[in-house]
Amino acid sequence: MTLDISKYPTLAQADTPEDLRRLPKESLTALCNELRTYLLNSVSQSSGHLASGLGAVELTVALHYVYNTPYDKLIWDVGHQAYPHKILTGRRDRLTTIRQKDGLHPFPWRAESEYDTLSVGHSSTSISAALGLAISAKREDKGRRIVSVIGDGAITAGMAFEAMNHAGDVHSDMLVILNDNEMSISENVGALNNHLAQILSGNLYTSIREGGKKVLSGIPPIKELVKRTEEHLKGMVVPGTLFEELGFNYIGPVDGHDVTELVKTLKNMRELKGPQFLHIMTKKGKGYEPAEKDPIGYHAVPKFAPSDDTLPKVKGKKPTFSGIFGDFLCDMAALDPKLMAITPAMREGSGMVRFSKEFPEQYFDVAIAEQHAVTLATGMAIAGNSPIVAIYSTFLQRGYDQLIHDVAIMDLPIMFAIDRAGLVGADGQTHQGAFDLSFMRCIPNMVIMAPSDENECRQMLYTGHRHKGPSAVRYPRGSGIGVDVESEFTQLEIGKGRLLRQGQKIAILNFGTFLHSALQVAEKIDATVADMRFVKPLDESLIRQLTQDHDVIVTIEENAIAGGAGSGVVEFMMKEKLIKPVLNLGLPDKFIHQGTQEELYEELGLDAKGIESSIQNYMK
Repeated sequence: MTLDISKYPTLAQADTPEDLRRLPKESLTALCNELRTYLLNSVSQSSGHLASGLGAVELTVALHYVYNTPYDKLIWDVGHQAYPHKILTGRRDRLTTIRQKDGLHPFPWRAESEYDTLSVGHSSTSISAALGLAISAKREDKGRRIVSVIGDGAITAGMAFEAMNHAGDVHSDMLVILNDNEMSISENVGALNNHLAQILSGNLYTSIREGGKKVLSGIPPIKELVKRTEEHLKGMVVPGTLFEELGFNYIGPVDGHDVTELVKTLKNMRELKGPQFLHIMTKKGKGYEPAEKDPIGYHAVPKFAPSDDTLPKVKGKKPTFSGIFGDFLCDMAALDPKLMAITPAMREGSGMVRFSKEFPEQYFDVAIAEQHAVTLATGMAIAGNSPIVAIYSTFLQRGYDQLIHDVAIMDLPIMFAIDRAGLVGADGQTHQGAFDLSFMRCIPNMVIMAPSDENECRQMLYTGHRHKGPSAVRYPRGSGIGVDVESEFTQLEIGKGRLLRQGQKIAILNFGTFLHSALQVAEKIDATVADMRFVKPLDESLIRQLTQDHDVIVTIEENAIAGGAGSGVVEFMMKEKLIKPVLNLGLPDKFIHQGTQEELYEELGLDAKGIESSIQNYMK
């Protein structure tokens, strides 16, 4: 369902940036107000990311108004804030399809629009890409401008500083805009953020910068003295120091919700040479009071009524795997004072809110710093503690070298609680956790577990925590199947699966949460089902037994088939000369687009119906 654009008369005239640039400057404030309302009304119908987009409205309008996009290149970091950008670049009428199967991609996506310069989804990539484009634009020498927009959470990552350090060295013409809303997805953490916040709110600096200039503006000599004083203070304490030392011309902070001033500033900066840094202050959730008060809750929203003060509550929902993990942490920490829990994600999404409140001395939020999170755990383990790294599957990819070099080689007792494994769904290609079993399975010393239900997840977490080497428990996004969770902890025997159903001819070896579907299929075709539990080490005796007793082996996992658990089964069978046909079911060799998990399972043949069909076709 699309919105009635006649209710948004100014926005109706700005379907593309070319249309926008034809509007008089005086209409931009009205345009921003309409755009914000349109965004709110659209996302409330579709679900999706909201608060960050509400905060970036004026910036988005000003950028497309000043810069000649798509010739000039605009790069958004992460992309949560890019919904207004999609509205202004010819996709307004399709916004209600965002994050849905066959709908708009949740993030800027090159295949979707010429205005989307970089396909994004993970943080801190925009400056590096912008620098690559800026270097190329200089060689091209046709006046093309490059702009990167990055948030105050994403800019704290090492990659962002590496890029800025290089930009200051090569001195390419580019603009980095720091959209500072004092928020990452969750609350910002870290000394740098605290430092910036303190300085920017300081009365001394504000009074000199604003009051002094205004009062003394008519007296040139004194004005110059104040300017030099400001620069002296700035050189000692203001955030500009850091960026200027990296070779950027720092300007700001400026009000990110004053579209007129933003346009003036950007027009001036567009003509400047070398690397430029514009620091703007915005409010996440701007213009919608509930989102301003609760930007975390309104970061990503379900369908809701904008007139309500709260988001709808989901009743009677089965426990999530993240919730199972959070409960485990609290229960385990009460027994083990050496337990340390680290997250480079958001505690709200990782099920760690209660733990962070009940055990604050054992909880460490490292912000968007996956590599640091892993090696921080290394230090803790060396010191005799038992660290747990709560990390999303696709975020662990960023800490892969550390997983190998700083954990596995030293065989340290660190457990990785890997959330969002397999098909995440609505966030699309960048967030589908398709590869973790493949990239972990090849690492020596790793123990890798894949729970099939909520109780198995709890007991595997306990098993990993007690294990004297590196381990991983990987589980999907969303709810379990509704099994009872035992409060007592049971340590599982490493590398041992369990036989759940005895059938004829076909043996299904299940890894993870497809077990319920596998059992459904097995009832229909009278197949044997084994819940393998461990991807590494494999239960070799069970595989040997099943291979000897059956004609066909079927493996199923929510991971890329290439190099996954099924590949491990085949490798073992070939090594042991257990020659039987093997059907590997899992994620195909392509990146999986957005949609609900159920839609994607059906499309990929990984629901019960699809699994049965694949087996029947293989048996022909």
